[in-house]
Amino acid sequence: MNTTPHTIAGLLAAYRDGRLSPQEVLRPFIEAADRADRVAPHDPAWISRATPGMIETQLRQLEGQSPATLPLYGIPFAVKDNIDVAGLPTTAACPAYAYTPAQSATAVRRLMAAGAIMVGKTNLDQFATGLVGARSPYGVPSSTFSAQHVSGGSSSGSAVVVSRGDLPFALGTDTAGSGRVPAGFNNLVGLKPTPGLVPTTGVVPACKTLDCVSIFALTVADAARVLAVMEGPEAGAPVFHAVNWQPPRWPTQSPLRVGVPRTPEFFGDAAYAQAFERARAQWSQLQDREGHAWPVELVPLDLAPFSAVARLLYEGPWVAERYAAIRGFIDTQADQMNPVVRGIVEGARQYDAASAFEAIYRLKTLAAQTASIWQGIDVLMVPTAPTHPTQVAVQSDPVGCNAQLGTYTNFVNLLGLAALALPASVLDHGLPFGITLIAPGGSDAALADLGACWQQCLAATGRHTLGHGLAEPSDLDLAWPEREPHAEPTLSLAVVGAHLQGMPLHGQLVERRARLIEATHTAPCYQLHALPGTVPPKPGLARIAADAPPDTGHAIAVEVYALPLSQVGSFLALIPPPLGLGSVELADGRWVKGFICEPAGLQGALDISHFGGWRAYMAQRAADAQKAA
Repeated sequence: MNTTPHTIAGLLAAYRDGRLSPQEVLRPFIEAADRADRVAPHDPAWISRATPGMIETQLRQLEGQSPATLPLYGIPFAVKDNIDVAGLPTTAACPAYAYTPAQSATAVRRLMAAGAIMVGKTNLDQFATGLVGARSPYGVPSSTFSAQHVSGGSSSGSAVVVSRGDLPFALGTDTAGSGRVPAGFNNLVGLKPTPGLVPTTGVVPACKTLDCVSIFALTVADAARVLAVMEGPEAGAPVFHAVNWQPPRWPTQSPLRVGVPRTPEFFGDAAYAQAFERARAQWSQLQDREGHAWPVELVPLDLAPFSAVARLLYEGPWVAERYAAIRGFIDTQADQMNPVVRGIVEGARQYDAASAFEAIYRLKTLAAQTASIWQGIDVLMVPTAPTHPTQVAVQSDPVGCNAQLGTYTNFVNLLGLAALALPASVLDHGLPFGITLIAPGGSDAALADLGACWQQCLAATGRHTLGHGLAEPSDLDLAWPEREPHAEPTLSLAVVGAHLQGMPLHGQLVERRARLIEATHTAPCYQLHALPGTVPPKPGLARIAADAPPDTGHAIAVEVYALPLSQVGSFLALIPPPLGLGSVELADGRWVKGFICEPAGLQGALDISHFGGWRAYMAQRAADAQKAA
């Protein structure tokens, strides 16, 4: 009986306690590589395997290392065959296009440097053009749950090998949903980073300005561990999207605002429609990673602006990027291409430069419309796909079925967003259903944190399995990694007066992307004064002297925000005397930065400490004014 753990976390634990060694785990891959040319029938999930010598060389490089020194020590993985691996052909699922690179893609090199062992390359829709997984001369993978249903694409093989337990993780790419749709059809996590977060050097382009290297894994924690290794800029590489870092998590003390489609489209798939309703209801049981209840507010949305963006990807000149990526090949060897892929790419010839500029103007207009939506929500939840077509349906209508599968995916990279596909349920007819969480670019760490909470919630209900019934996740599988994905560094800032929610200067925090962490109180050693002559009215917070008489100190209500460090300077510039930022002690003994007042500013100021906070004082002042009127 094979007792090898299926997750990265499980394998690392087995290595640490000596139950397994990387040599034992990799032995089956060496044997499979040795007999790959003699195996029949061909496994359509794979295109090529690392040779025994390539695997053994990687194992030797682990000597003297351990899980304590390498975050992915001895973890086998595969890559989609449009991603370069030194010494193995890159085919992009087109044999006539194949070449053998001398250097691996940047993402692959970073993973191998972290101890991961590359074991082979997986099948895909040719030139990463498709969401079905049925456009490859190397065979047509199916969903691991049904031989009659498509695997999803274009990262078909990578999803299949993870779902059936061959590997703990695999790399895909995602331009229009290729790292998300296969995850949904195979009960996997599909992490699609913010465009530009992971370098794409060494990736055969589909649309160079939109492409992302994506991750298939069984748990969000595993995917986050991989992302933390791959992410980060590459010196000298072009940057098409600047990453606007967001805080590492949404505050669990405040309701999480989850946008949901007001009228979701399922193209008549009643089972998917019902599964989405169950997923909506699941949010009522959400807890944070520490097990505390996390309130959620569902916000119905009109997705029309997002849908209009999605149409630009294939119905506009962005398809010309696909032509530009393989122009030299398609102009000379178009007859070697899959006819559906060829038809899509050759359609780019109808667009000229003016069309491209018009589409850019249209995208900018729509992006402005979607930006206002993000002011009212933290994250958007959509079905990963609206339905799960059969192989027969795709063969009879390859373009129409593919278009349906892009309903909730095609707009994401055009808008520079981050996305995370998650398992949600297995339906009565045996097929999996998944959701995707989408958030502003740079929210990758916060999305991963939320996705981990979602998986914990499912596990607590007993309705969560890994991949195609590999196991139920354990606490170890779901445990958060020591190294987290990067996020914007923030300063914890306590505000006490005019910057509180609903007060006149709160907008200064909103403009600087500050997020509420908690509403709490100071330690009971402060006094609060109403400063005379300030516009708008402001209080002054001061700590009492250590030898002050008993009962002169109070606990004052404050709100603590995570303020991006990049915004601290501009915020400081707005603070007028006698106020400033100093250190404030909270009720639980923590110290954070916060508003304090110079002693000179308190002369003649009214002591309002007995109100317990500025909000209560202002409410009383308003009531007094109303009585006087």
